[in-house]
Amino acid sequence: MIKIVLICLSVFVFGADPAPQIPAVNLSLTAPSTPAQLVTTLNVVLVLTLLVLAPSLVLVMTSFLRVLIVFSFLKTALGTQQTPPAQLLVSLALMVSMFIMEPVFRSSYDTAIKPYLDEKIGYQEAFEKGLKPFKSFMLNNTREKDLALFYRIRQLPNPNTIEDVPITILIPAFMLSELKTAFEIGFLLYLPFLVVDMVVSSVLMAMGMMMLPPITISLPFKLLVFVLVDGWNLLTLGLVQSFR
Repeated sequence: MIKIVLICLSVFVFGADPAPQIPAVNLSLTAPSTPAQLVTTLNVVLVLTLLVLAPSLVLVMTSFLRVLIVFSFLKTALGTQQTPPAQLLVSLALMVSMFIMEPVFRSSYDTAIKPYLDEKIGYQEAFEKGLKPFKSFMLNNTREKDLALFYRIRQLPNPNTIEDVPITILIPAFMLSELKTAFEIGFLLYLPFLVVDMVVSSVLMAMGMMMLPPITISLPFKLLVFVLVDGWNLLTLGLVQSFR
């Protein structure tokens, strides 16, 4: 009934007024008439492409990959199914990664983005200077074995400087190194919780409680051990210090 009254009032109030003028939107694609228009169009396409690829670049060029995998290993080692939620772990990994990458972001902004916004350098030079801090970070955390793997696949000579390393080779090598390091940390995380599981299982076997799942008894003990040693603090500290 209330909806009907509101509809009638709106018709009564706005019925006598002329129809509102809706602005026309003209979407048309025209060929650029000057080289300047072509460059502007290409710049817009480049910026939109970078915005679309930004989430993927966060995964493959920062510390986010290692941090997220380690947190996932911790959740599995504890034996908790839904706690903490996956969204919370991803958010925590993102915040820790932003803390780790802050010097790299600041260096990239000071040397590339700010001069480009001040129109002191071109976009090509800004891209090269802005990418250099990320390349240094990735090279410092990439194993030579992984980097040499992709050089052997491409049959390329060894590089002499950071600028000589192509980004298409550095990114996959960096990802392989991050995966290996994350799995090593995950293995070390599993050991203390595995000991707790084995002790609880042995005690239950000795008591003849064969039908009681060991995880039901070991989970509170694993949580207690993790809280007593301040596990989140130690794990975060170790992750931050693991990056060079």
